[in-house]
Amino acid sequence: MAEDSIAVVDLDRCQPDRCNYECANFCPPNRTGEECIVTREERFAENDDHYAGGADQISISEELCLGESCGICVEKCPFDAIEIINLPQELEADPVHRYGENAFGLYGLPAPREGKVTGILGPNGIGKTTAVRILGEEIAPNLGNWGDPPGWEAVLEEYRGTELQGYLEDLREDEVTVARKPQYVDGIPEQFSGKTRELLAGVNERGAIDNLITGLSIEPVMDQDIETLSGGELQRVALAATLARDADFYFLDEVTPYLDIGQRMAAARLIRELADEGDRSMLVVEHDLAILDLLCDTVHVAYGEPGAFGVITSPKSTRQGINEYLGGYLDAENMRIRPEAIEFERHAPRKVSSGQALIEYPDLAKSYGDGEFTLAVEGGAIRENEVLGVVGPNGIGKSTFAETLAGGLEPDEGEVPEALDIAYKPQYLEGDDPIRVDAFLSSITSDFGTSYWNTEIAKPLQLDRLMEQTLVDLSGGERQRVAIAACLSEDADLYVLDEPSAHLDVEQRVQATRAIRRSAEQRDNTVMVIDHDIYMMDLLADRLLVFEGEPAVRGQASEPVGMREGMNSFLSDLDVTFRRDERAGRPRINKPGSQLDREQKRQGEYYYAP
Repeated sequence: MAEDSIAVVDLDRCQPDRCNYECANFCPPNRTGEECIVTREERFAENDDHYAGGADQISISEELCLGESCGICVEKCPFDAIEIINLPQELEADPVHRYGENAFGLYGLPAPREGKVTGILGPNGIGKTTAVRILGEEIAPNLGNWGDPPGWEAVLEEYRGTELQGYLEDLREDEVTVARKPQYVDGIPEQFSGKTRELLAGVNERGAIDNLITGLSIEPVMDQDIETLSGGELQRVALAATLARDADFYFLDEVTPYLDIGQRMAAARLIRELADEGDRSMLVVEHDLAILDLLCDTVHVAYGEPGAFGVITSPKSTRQGINEYLGGYLDAENMRIRPEAIEFERHAPRKVSSGQALIEYPDLAKSYGDGEFTLAVEGGAIRENEVLGVVGPNGIGKSTFAETLAGGLEPDEGEVPEALDIAYKPQYLEGDDPIRVDAFLSSITSDFGTSYWNTEIAKPLQLDRLMEQTLVDLSGGERQRVAIAACLSEDADLYVLDEPSAHLDVEQRVQATRAIRRSAEQRDNTVMVIDHDIYMMDLLADRLLVFEGEPAVRGQASEPVGMREGMNSFLSDLDVTFRRDERAGRPRINKPGSQLDREQKRQGEYYYAP
């Protein structure tokens, strides 16, 4: 194989007991007597450790393989388990780490800097967590030599003279302590049983826990059992527990899922304050570009083929890195990472013309816990063929309203029309069902053909490689994409999606947005989307339904309004202003108290600033 190509075998998908080794039988080098594709037992007969998956699964010799230009094995594999990939020509260095024969390889590492917040921006499955595990000394980099890993002296020599040299030397001498916030906070109750107060007391190494509790507004859950907390509460508790540690290097993996914009801003402020103390390094992986933009000093862009190889670029200014990522072209690397740019409207959306109402709902009221929380929604209408965005803080009644429309809750006052069929994707997704994804999705009836489903739902949501997995084995992001597909696949009058952006990377959010948008446009569907991601709302919604009030105490909502009026109402309540990037047109959060922030507030333009 050419030096710029790699072969990747997904051992979870390789099923030799269900095929006839078509990959090996049709491989051109094999047919001339070479041993390009053989079983792992044949390749590693003297070392059982290299079997990794199973002795009868395949191994591909990258030296003998003809590369991507051949690709016969890729086409012949009935389980889509093989990838032959040409690496970028500009990629001259060896990998930092490779997990094994025909396994994922990582090229490049981020460079933590004292007193700075460094961001990593890129798709899921591209090696961000591998990079952090290396920087946290959980795994030793093998420089691509997985069969005979080099020692630390070789690693240090490889990075001599680079920005990483000092950090790696300190790491080798055990002079670096690491605090890490996990990506999926849903698993915390499985690792800790007890009350929130007990968990935080056990990690209060800096004596700063009181400030963190106040800043993240988690006082109300301090005496609750961890297993009773919601996703947003778990996220804030996990962040407090991480920032309470006394560490040199903090790794924060996805800070924003389940958090509203106010909570995201509070989290960003606390992270920034800790970094500004001057001697701590902060590394953040985040898919909310507005928060990443506000928080970070520099950004590394990660690109490649998820599950196959990942490349982490040199640091870029935050603005430049995000704009190049959205534009799909990296200037310094001379690399196109996406066929088309992600574009945003540069001015306020045009006025949406009035359409026929699909559903008219009266004034609604709902209370919980003997009136401890009350929700009042002013009567309004959801129009045919529109995407209605729903925004507001957590704990304000948005999901309650959605469940009421879907028939899952009975309002105390008012009556929801029962004539509509509603497809509903809930906020929190259950994943303990052993059913396969393809069987689960095929059980959902729909009135559109396979061709449309494959093109407009399965492809943008990247479902192909998930179809033979079971729901219980899916990650949070994978489960989210399946849930979106399941909702859009139903025959319904109204499609309600609660937080579809959670755990999706930027690419997946854009693709999910397009699938939802095109569902409304091409199938004349009416969609209601509840989400905290401003970028998703900017690309998706026609109108907004804004919820206000006091979280966990009272919530209220007026009738739906246009995007400009809705955004101004929503953001003025949060005291947050946005501007438009001059180059990309993307929304950017103004720093609180800045000249732009003050000027926009005087004008009453919190989002679509002139």
